[in-house]
Amino acid sequence: MDIKRPDNKAQKRRRQIVTVGVILLVLVGVTLGLAKLKPAAPSVDGGAIWPDTVKRGPLLRQVRGLGTLVPVDIRWIPAETEARVERIRVLPGTQVEADTVIMELSNPQAEQEAVDAEWQVRAAEAEYKNARVKVEGDLMAQQALAATVSSDYANARRQAETDAELAKLGVISGLALKSSEGRAQEMSTRHEIEKKRIDINTKAIESQMAVSEAKVQEMRALAALRQKNLASLKVRAGIAGVLQEVPVQQGQRVSPGATLAKVAQPTHLKAELKIAETQAKDILIGQPASIDTHNGVISGTVMRVDPAVLNGTVTVDVKLEGELPKGARPDLSVDGTIDLERLANVLYIGRPAFGQEKSTVGMFKIDPDGKAASRVSVKLGRSSVNAIEVLEGLKEGDRVILSDMSRWDNVDRIRLE
Repeated sequence: MDIKRPDNKAQKRRRQIVTVGVILLVLVGVTLGLAKLKPAAPSVDGGAIWPDTVKRGPLLRQVRGLGTLVPVDIRWIPAETEARVERIRVLPGTQVEADTVIMELSNPQAEQEAVDAEWQVRAAEAEYKNARVKVEGDLMAQQALAATVSSDYANARRQAETDAELAKLGVISGLALKSSEGRAQEMSTRHEIEKKRIDINTKAIESQMAVSEAKVQEMRALAALRQKNLASLKVRAGIAGVLQEVPVQQGQRVSPGATLAKVAQPTHLKAELKIAETQAKDILIGQPASIDTHNGVISGTVMRVDPAVLNGTVTVDVKLEGELPKGARPDLSVDGTIDLERLANVLYIGRPAFGQEKSTVGMFKIDPDGKAASRVSVKLGRSSVNAIEVLEGLKEGDRVILSDMSRWDNVDRIRLE
């Protein structure tokens, strides 16, 4: 009798299906598990980073900028008239006094105008004297006429008084008395008129002479101007100091207003600093500063803050106090530091590579064992030259990385080796 065998092919197929299913489930599970795993933290050379420790204490806020020493007293000497440079007598770098002749110019027209102006003054003065003689003669003639009228008036008055006495005695008639009194009255009126005429003529003389005198003064002023233009052909320093520049050459023609020379006092200098516009907002006049000339440090105070911004910087003038170090001279390059304020008790760290004041940045805080660092969000406050205030995100004693970590912006943790 034959016994029916079980179907081995069907069982084998089922086992294969189950095996494949299990393998697929395992692969899916492994894939999901690997997907949930975080990538390994990248390694960073610990010797290439710039770490710092968060500190608490006083913080001196400062700003720093580059600049130059410039003279406080500078005299730019312009050309007064159009002229030709005949001779340059002093070269730049020479010590000069106020009356030192730097160069000589020539202008024949200026010389002729000075001579003409002098003759015009003499002519005006002669005309003035002639006018005075004439009006004084007219006044004297008027005064003589007035004197005659005054004498006639006195005689007529005495005659009227005499006739009045004679009329009382009956010697003369009343008609003769009235005639004498009328004559006296007429002469009195003429006497008053002549007096007023003399007063009016005297005032008229003053007005006429004032016009003539004004003409003389005008000519004298013109002559003084011509003489000044003539004298300006000898260009003088004007102040004691050092001749800085002579931007003209011998034989060159110059126009009025053209710069002929620059004279400065080298012992009276100030520092002209260029401060970044983002750091200049807290600078005030009177704040202390220090200027490093690379051969010594000079203390000073802020004396002027330029209201304009040029090429991203603000110009700040610092008044220097004390004796200048050796080698200090105009146009010398210097480093300047200005003290803004002193904060009493704040958390602060060194300034990170990318972190402006009053901003929030991501920084790597180093683990206590020093083997790794994690990114934290740090809120920064007021800044100084080399330090910045910490408002949130760190505490005293924490160690952070200040150097540029932009290469690892896409990771939150690094390993330090």
